[in-house]
Amino acid sequence: MKGGKLLIFSAPSGSGKTTMVRYLLEQPELNLAFSVSATSRKKRGEEEEGEHYYFMSVSEFKKHIKNDDFLEWEEVYRDNFYGTLKSEVERLWKMGKNVIFDIDVVGGLRIKKKYPKETLAVFVKPPSVDELKIRLKKRSTESDDKINMRIAKASVELATAPQFDKTIKNYDLEVALKEAHQMVANFVNSDELPEKS
Repeated sequence: MKGGKLLIFSAPSGSGKTTMVRYLLEQPELNLAFSVSATSRKKRGEEEEGEHYYFMSVSEFKKHIKNDDFLEWEEVYRDNFYGTLKSEVERLWKMGKNVIFDIDVVGGLRIKKKYPKETLAVFVKPPSVDELKIRLKKRSTESDDKINMRIAKASVELATAPQFDKTIKNYDLEVALKEAHQMVANFVNSDELPEKS
């Protein structure tokens, strides 16, 4: 696999990484395309196949694992798999795009390890774990148990921030978006490796 740059945005659920990725995708000068992940979880609400995720059964997902079709994958919760198909990244690179990922911490770091030179890994930090809980409750898409699971996971994820190339503190969304734009623009327009900050 060889192509453009890879941009990873990872964070605990509710940190604002999806909002950030959507904003960056709307900036034509960055030449970004979104890497759609595969998942074994059920569709939620308005989600569309091939736009939000590639939805597949647990057995289908496991077959892809066996065939080494994933760049990275993880069983996030029991029988709840997420992964990045190699074919997805190849498809976007063939289009001449830089590929952006909205991905969990473990998956993001795995991609960074496989492509250290081509990848900028960005960790999005929420103001606090309490603020995260408020944001997740506002979404009203999950039960309290699921939210508590996500909060417990968030504490573990926050500890991985130093392993990323850059960290953006999302206290003020406008400021965070500007910072993300500058960071990505610098990286896609340079031939150098990302510097730690």
